[in-house]
Amino acid sequence: MAQTRERTKKPLLWRWGFVLRTCNPPPGKVDLVSKWLVLVRACVFPLTITSAAIGGLLAVHHAGFDPWLFGLSGFGLLLAHAANNIMNDLFDLESSIDTQNYPRALYAPHPILSGLISKTGMWTSAAVVNLMSLAVLVTLTVYRGWPIIAFAVSGFVLSAGYAAPPLRLKKRGLGEPTVLIVWGPLMVGGTYFAATGHIPLRIIFASIPFALLATTVLMGKHIDKLPWDGPKNVGTLPVILGERRARTITVGMMLGFYVLLVVLVAFRALPIFALLGLLALPRFVEVWKAYSKPKPSEPPKGNPVWPLWYAPVAFVHSRRAGALLLLGLVVAAIFHSV
Repeated sequence: MAQTRERTKKPLLWRWGFVLRTCNPPPGKVDLVSKWLVLVRACVFPLTITSAAIGGLLAVHHAGFDPWLFGLSGFGLLLAHAANNIMNDLFDLESSIDTQNYPRALYAPHPILSGLISKTGMWTSAAVVNLMSLAVLVTLTVYRGWPIIAFAVSGFVLSAGYAAPPLRLKKRGLGEPTVLIVWGPLMVGGTYFAATGHIPLRIIFASIPFALLATTVLMGKHIDKLPWDGPKNVGTLPVILGERRARTITVGMMLGFYVLLVVLVAFRALPIFALLGLLALPRFVEVWKAYSKPKPSEPPKGNPVWPLWYAPVAFVHSRRAGALLLLGLVVAAIFHSV
C-alpha cells in the first residue's frame, strides 16, 4: 500500500514522460494531461515532429522563410495526427476490428473499451481537435494561399481513409503506402511550403528517407498483428505478403533510408551534414538481427507494449536515425549549408 501511494506521488512531468515512453497511463490515479496523452497516442508524435522539423530546417535561409508559420504548421500537424488517431480508434471499433483481445487493447488501453472515455466523448474530441486543426489551416491559407488547402485536404483524406469507410485503406494493403505519402511529401513538403510559400522538387525527394522509416513502424505493427489480422481478413501488406517477406521488405526500407541519404546528398537535395544520419547504422544492425528472427514467444523484459515487438524495435530505430538527421540539418542551418 505504501509503495502504491509512493508511485502516485510521482511529479507530473515524470507521469507525462511515462505516457510518452510507454503509450500507457502512469501508475495510480491518472491526471487529465496523462489521460489525453494516452487518448491521442502522443507516444508516436516524434514521427510527426521529425517530419515537420525536416521541412522547416530545409526551409531556413531560403526566400520567404517565416519561423512563425513554420511553428504554426508543425502545431497543426500534431493536431491532425491527434485527430487521426482518435478517428482510427473510433472507426476500428465500429468495424469490430478493435476488441478486448485485439492488440490495440493489449499494448495500451483502448480509450473506449478501457472506460477512459465514452464513445460520445471520443466523437466530441475528434470534432474539437479537427476544428482546431481547421483553424490552423485557415490561418496558414490566409498567409500562403490555396496550396495549403491542397496539402491539408490530401492528408486528411488519406489519414481518415486509412480506417474509415468507404476507403478503408488499411484493409486493402494501402495503409502502408499512405504513411509513406503523408509523413513524407505531404508533411515535409507542406511544412516547407507553409514556411516559405514555395516548394522546389528537391524537397519532395528529400522527404522520402524519413518517410520510409515512419512506414517501417507501421509495417512492424502490422507484422505484430498478423495472428489477429489474418483471420479477420484485414488486408494489411504483411497479411498480403506473409510474415517473412514483410520482415525482409521492412528491413529493406530501413536500409533505403541510408542509401537515399547518400544519394540525395550527392545530388545536393540534402546538405552534406545530413550524413550524420548514418551514425544510426549500429542501431540498424541490431534491428536487422531482430527482424531476421521470429517474434519471441514471451514478452522480453522492458517491453511495455507487448504483444508488439517489431513495431517498437522499428520505432526506436526511426527515432534514433531521425534525431541524427535533424541534428545534421540543424548544423547545416547554422553554417548556412541548407
